[in-house]
Amino acid sequence: MDITTLERELSTNSYPGRGIVIGKSAGGKYAVTAYFIMGRSVNSRNRIFVEDGQGIRTQAFDPAKLTDPSLVIYAPVRVLGNKTIVTNGDQTDTIYELMDKQMTFEQALRTRTFEPDEPNYTPRISGILHIENGSFHYAMSLLKTSHGNPGACCRYTYAYENPLAGEGRLIHTYLGDGDPLPSFEGEPKVVEIKGGIDAFTDSIWNSLNEENKVSLFVRFIDIETRKYETRIVNKNQ
Repeated sequence: MDITTLERELSTNSYPGRGIVIGKSAGGKYAVTAYFIMGRSVNSRNRIFVEDGQGIRTQAFDPAKLTDPSLVIYAPVRVLGNKTIVTNGDQTDTIYELMDKQMTFEQALRTRTFEPDEPNYTPRISGILHIENGSFHYAMSLLKTSHGNPGACCRYTYAYENPLAGEGRLIHTYLGDGDPLPSFEGEPKVVEIKGGIDAFTDSIWNSLNEENKVSLFVRFIDIETRKYETRIVNKNQ
């Protein structure tokens, strides 16, 4: 699979939906992750990211405009010991709680399926970063219907050991805009991880469709010390 840039991948897609990036910084010092959300409806666009302990959660920017919190208010990022969990829904809590009971990432996600938002049946995308003793590996998961049929759930897990410096993977919910929205297909895409945290944050935010982008989270984690830096960008200020 050829490597591409996040700018090229995101700027050519008006509606990738929600997306996760995981990889290693160009110098190899940091484990890198990013999560972005987009929206077409008033309810989806009426959100911001706020810090919540070591993780983040979504919050209504204007509580009076919040009509249905079920699929838009959740904790996209939580930290469990040396593991950072990043997802596009409340399966973050499922992974956290079941891994805390010694289940694996895959076992935890076996208890979940795609989102019940007919007719889109939005895929659940999830990632986990594991940093221990100066080493870093990660996994990504995709739960989706079989060709739009909600009677079948396809489950894919991709694991990356000793990732290369300057390289990451991108997975997002939709191939593009549409009605219904077409689900992501194939493996997570190989993308370059370039620059420091601020340049990386800017490159993603500036590549997302101006009308549809809502919020972005970026974290750089020092692989030796597990200390981290975080950036949050919200369109609603």
